[in-house]
Amino acid sequence: MRIVFAGTPELAGPSLIALADAGHEIVGVITRADAPIGRKRVLTPSPIAELAEERGIPVHRSNRLDDETLAWVRDLAPDLGVIVAYGGLLREPLLSAPDEGWINLHFSDLPRWRGAAPVQRALMAGERRLGVTVFRLVDELDAGDVLARDAEDFPPGTSAGAALSALAVSGARTLVRAVDGLADGSLTAEPQRGEATTAAKLQRADGRLDLTRPVDAVLDQWAGATPEPGAYAECDGQPLKLLEIRRVDGTPGPPDPVSGGGSEPAAIAVIAGKRALLRLSDGALELVRVQPAGKGAMDGAAWLRGRGGSAVIS
Repeated sequence: MRIVFAGTPELAGPSLIALADAGHEIVGVITRADAPIGRKRVLTPSPIAELAEERGIPVHRSNRLDDETLAWVRDLAPDLGVIVAYGGLLREPLLSAPDEGWINLHFSDLPRWRGAAPVQRALMAGERRLGVTVFRLVDELDAGDVLARDAEDFPPGTSAGAALSALAVSGARTLVRAVDGLADGSLTAEPQRGEATTAAKLQRADGRLDLTRPVDAVLDQWAGATPEPGAYAECDGQPLKLLEIRRVDGTPGPPDPVSGGGSEPAAIAVIAGKRALLRLSDGALELVRVQPAGKGAMDGAAWLRGRGGSAVIS
């Protein structure tokens, strides 16, 4: 099929590659405009723009899917539009520009977790089996008929970043299966069934860990907020980023009551052997990598030893 592809971040890359390698003709790529990156704010193409240009595919950069984008797509005369993590909503008349309309690879088992942060919200809710769904785009958020779906299991403590990287690869295979089925007429779309839930974009406050909760709940919140917007707590009134943590088996008993010096409940971090352990109500988490305010990332035990071997964290 002649496909116009819309995507922006690195996780859309496996889908673009898989479609091309499956023999479909990628006639053009829509991606968001070059963005300033790094301390020097250097204008940098999106990962999908770079990948498309490496493969000689025409690229249209736009943060708004406007009349110019519509004209560009119509000139390409695609059979099908495919969107994977573009970062914007498609509306009519662009939705009807390709002969077969548009399909989307979404990282959830729809209709569960419609919206911008499906994997993050699923992990925060304690879900271990994460899905991908290929569906037809309609003029309603993530509500179109389903063409294909799949799912895989992840162990507790898998970060959203790691889960998305894995689902980007497995989801690309699901996407190719759907496109192949549309091309040969063997695939029939089915309406979404079940209760719809939403997955709103995460804000910085979503990364503030609630240390009054059980170990597993704190680990789930950390997983959903990592790497973006980033999981953190507070120590001495300053944010402490928790870059890597893990559950500890055979944990010490609950900590003695401590005060964070304010209204927030607090926990205590202590050195146990060579590890920094954050003691919670029903066990402990190891602080593997942390980043104190104004400093670089460091080993959690090294940070805690520099503070005399213990710290109150809220």
